[in-house]
Amino acid sequence: MATPYFQQCHDIVPSTQNVARDALEKLPILVLAKNQTEGRGRTGNHWWNAERALAASLAIHLARTDRRPFSLMAGIAAIRATEGTSLKWPNDVLLAGLKVGGILVERSNEVVVVGIGLNLWWPDAPAGSAALFDQDPGDDRYAEVGALWGAELLRLLDDEGWPIDEYRSICETLDCDVSWEPNNVGRAMDVAADGGLIVERDGKTETVLSGEVRHLRHR
Repeated sequence: MATPYFQQCHDIVPSTQNVARDALEKLPILVLAKNQTEGRGRTGNHWWNAERALAASLAIHLARTDRRPFSLMAGIAAIRATEGTSLKWPNDVLLAGLKVGGILVERSNEVVVVGIGLNLWWPDAPAGSAALFDQDPGDDRYAEVGALWGAELLRLLDDEGWPIDEYRSICETLDCDVSWEPNNVGRAMDVAADGGLIVERDGKTETVLSGEVRHLRHR
């Protein structure tokens, strides 16, 4: 049986992450907004809003022992809720190689808040970015896409484990030459059970757990 949850829809909020965290009581809560004025990305990076955008955050109580890679699971939910998209490890949603969204996970003890920002329509997107739709999808499409994403993420969280093979099949980073902080270069080989990126460098393998990873080229 699917977990019941509350849903809120807003035109604009400071941050869906904050609104969802503050509103969380017993049941999970999904907060959707067309725009946010204080949105943030991973490591506090500013999130730029497309002309039509979706900001969504799901706040939920999970056991401290649940150490699944929630950002990767949120990425899987995003692919299920959209068309033609793929993932860049660990938290970017891509369309034709360009970024259309990002994922942020914040955790405090048993409270987990998983957020996603998606560009729905952006006729003048900056270099390296794009949007899901090439024509204006309308004022209410954010709620439809956000609700699909939230439902898929809750379905994943209800299950045991996480679908690592599905993630592998939609992750463009695998089999790609990559660089990562501080000045490392290697080849992305696989995704570990804990969500880490397994890379090969100088004939040896190691696992990258966090930080900026850049695609160089596919082999």
